[in-house]
Amino acid sequence: MNSQPLKHLELPIEGMTCAACAARIEKNLNKLPGVEATVNFANEKVQVNYDENQVNTGALVKAIEKSGFHVTPRTVQLQLHKMTCAACAGHIEKALNQLPGVTATVNVATETARVNFAPGVITVDRLIQAVVDAGYDATEISESGHAEEKARRLAAYQAELRLFWISAVLTLPLVLQMGAMFTGHDMDMLPRWLQWLLATPVQFWIGRRFYIGAWHSLRGGGANMDVLVALGTSMAYCFSAVVTAFELDQHVYFEASAAIITLVLLGKLMEARAKGKTSEAIEALIRLQPKTARVERNGKILEIPASSLQAGDVFIVRPGENLPVDGVVIEGNSSVNESMLTGESLPVGKQAGAKVFAATQNVNGLLKCRATSVGAHTQLAAIIHLVEEAQGSKAPIQRLADTISGIFVPVVVVISLLTLGITWWLTHAFVAALIHAVAVLVIACPCALGLATPTAIMVGTGRGAQIGVLVKNAAALEHAEKIQTLIVDKTGTLTEGKPEVTDIIPANSISTQELLQTAASLEQGSEHPLARAVLDSAQKQQLALHTVTDFSAIAGSGITARVNGVEYLLGSPKYLAQQGIALEEKTIITLQNEGKTVVAVASIAGNNPQLLGYLAIADRLRATSIKAVKQLQSMGIDVVMLTGDNALTAAAIAEKTGISHYRAEVLPQDKAAEVAKMKSSGKFTAMVGDGINDAPALAAADVSFAIGAGSDVAIETADITLIRNDLMSVADAISLSRATLRKIRQNLFFAFVYNTLGIPLAAIGMLNPIIAGAAMAMSSVSVVSNSLLLKRWQAYH
Repeated sequence: MNSQPLKHLELPIEGMTCAACAARIEKNLNKLPGVEATVNFANEKVQVNYDENQVNTGALVKAIEKSGFHVTPRTVQLQLHKMTCAACAGHIEKALNQLPGVTATVNVATETARVNFAPGVITVDRLIQAVVDAGYDATEISESGHAEEKARRLAAYQAELRLFWISAVLTLPLVLQMGAMFTGHDMDMLPRWLQWLLATPVQFWIGRRFYIGAWHSLRGGGANMDVLVALGTSMAYCFSAVVTAFELDQHVYFEASAAIITLVLLGKLMEARAKGKTSEAIEALIRLQPKTARVERNGKILEIPASSLQAGDVFIVRPGENLPVDGVVIEGNSSVNESMLTGESLPVGKQAGAKVFAATQNVNGLLKCRATSVGAHTQLAAIIHLVEEAQGSKAPIQRLADTISGIFVPVVVVISLLTLGITWWLTHAFVAALIHAVAVLVIACPCALGLATPTAIMVGTGRGAQIGVLVKNAAALEHAEKIQTLIVDKTGTLTEGKPEVTDIIPANSISTQELLQTAASLEQGSEHPLARAVLDSAQKQQLALHTVTDFSAIAGSGITARVNGVEYLLGSPKYLAQQGIALEEKTIITLQNEGKTVVAVASIAGNNPQLLGYLAIADRLRATSIKAVKQLQSMGIDVVMLTGDNALTAAAIAEKTGISHYRAEVLPQDKAAEVAKMKSSGKFTAMVGDGINDAPALAAADVSFAIGAGSDVAIETADITLIRNDLMSVADAISLSRATLRKIRQNLFFAFVYNTLGIPLAAIGMLNPIIAGAAMAMSSVSVVSNSLLLKRWQAYH
């Protein structure tokens, strides 16, 4: 028997529904040689002791999947260090994705990696080691890591800035000497030994970052921008050093190597500063949350760190202060500015029972609140998490740039060598050939390609968060640009979602109060919004409700129930007509033409069905719905309304809003089929709904929008979540998507054109290496700066 101790592993399992599931997993695992497994159904985890000489973790995972279940994946964010260009991102991504069960995406703009992996099979330490093996460094990002990472980046920036100024001072005399050429003076105004002395610290001390970066990249099996800079400047420096040391009759190019390093360093500093601005929206949200909170404990007011607040604590917010956590008002009246979460500029009134949210500002009045969600569970934290996820994701449009970045550096090195060989062969001038080759190396820039998409995505998603448009991922932002047909659910989207009883029309000798009382009694057991309207109306009139028995609901039609032994029917006129109730068509049509929903009530005593009357219910259009529909149509989008209402009511609402196409009498369960039918026409289709009741229809659409209820919204439901209850936010989201994609295309066009023109011009000697270095340094800065122009984008509302 093997005396080696067994290795222990804990794996989280998803998909178990009963103890039999646990038994099946346990049985399949224990069939493997050297495995002892026990499954805990309660906490949905499996404890495995195994002999790693007989079985590996991959086999354990396969056994679980063979049983019909999955190891719950975990997501971690890694902060990457020593990255210098887009090629580095490709190398890290490749290294991580080679690990079993790992899916990773690297964001070159934020220098972060988002990694999905199977816990137990792969550890975070193993992920970090893979990054280290590729020639870089990584640390796991914690919840408190934002401030630490910002401080680290600031310190690194300041250190680089000091090096740049030293480099500039050492390089300036060399560049001034080069300028003398244009005034007719001898270019060797400075002694060559002094030029060598000035260029050496720039090359090997200031420029050591390029050598280190190149070594790490090559050791990891790739090549990045550092390879190009190190190779190009070393060629110029070494040639000049040989000429100086052996006193050869050739010109020296110390000014070229030093100036290139100085200019590239300047470009990197400008790029870092510009990239920092792309995440300002997230940082602004983080800064809004106060560090301290005032809590009431044992009758005393104490000031404590906001991070130590617990759910259930009572906290106090004075006028002008920001709320520390999510909560509910238990005392006081005030208005709260929620613009930082919703983009809505007008303050929202708050009184006892109202929900309040972390980072929003109390405008006037003292509020006493009870904490409901704290720390990572607040609405603010959820928004920050969603925006960070979107910024860390990749848009499909980025694939081509990633592919090119992966092979870019080796291709440029080959072009540079060909330039050296062909130019030398044609001109018999080695020095000219060398300078052309150096120019090719230093003008080529994979960074511009790598930054073109992620910087625009970061600014776009951050700008969206500022106006209450939360994008789940970069693909959703890209797809929103293509929308041709927008399907809107009437209730809660075009309308306020708060239906009210507008007309009570009794038949025969029954009074309006008796009719309303009967209808409200029957609706007691219903969850439908129209039922809520009837109950609210009865409550306002303080009507006592009867006890109901034998309640039965018919989805999309109506209900039947008994009150004091008498059977009653309540529902749509169509449903009551099917049950043999005689109706007054003229009254119904008149109400429906006004855009109202008609509910009919009847009693059945023995074999004598009798109509009791009608209730007309209307859901007011939102103030912005007509304007929003008009705006969407002006953007070339066909707006289609879905509603469960009858054709007349639907036509009235459609006419008021200016909608040409609508589908009436669509049952909730049929909405997804309607969406699929419209998609089959070949048009790119989006759906707007409340994100909860419309989940199947939202899932069926190419792009889905969940329209929220103020700040309280299930933000994980759709591709794009709109915190404000306003259809105009859909127009804003599509406009933002179009603006972002426009910037991405501009960036990619510039990056491709820059490289496809710059490299050939350098190869034929039309660009001096110093000019080439300056152009390379500025190319990535220009891409990031162009993305930052998205901050000027304005919403329609």
